[in-house]
Amino acid sequence: VQLEESGGGYARTGGSLKLSCVTSGLAFRDATIAWFRQAPGKEREAVSCVSAQDLSTYYSESVKGRFFISKDYGEETSWLQMNSLKPEDTAIYYCATVYGSRWGLPQSSEVQFWGKGTQVTVFS
Repeated sequence: VQLEESGGGYARTGGSLKLSCVTSGLAFRDATIAWFRQAPGKEREAVSCVSAQDLSTYYSESVKGRFFISKDYGEETSWLQMNSLKPEDTAIYYCATVYGSRWGLPQSSEVQFWGKGTQVTVFS
């Protein structure tokens, strides 16, 4: 299984970035796709996920209303559209998978597979 993130980079406060996670070797329809982030000196936290099967979406309070997650079965890809970016969104963003459907954001301990991450830096 491989998860490859792209789309990170630099953005001004208030700007937007769109992250992509291309998967391979995964039973994509059976996987909840999640996005985590880790800022320097902080623990890795889940910011969003889209559940397997029913496509329910969940967001952390810190990104709700600004970030939007989606996935496409045919392309076996997930995206994280990040709008109204803030300096506190600066972090390495990781794509991750959790087996099966779920309700709510996953914990890191539940993750089956991780991508290598993509850096997002927001400057004022």
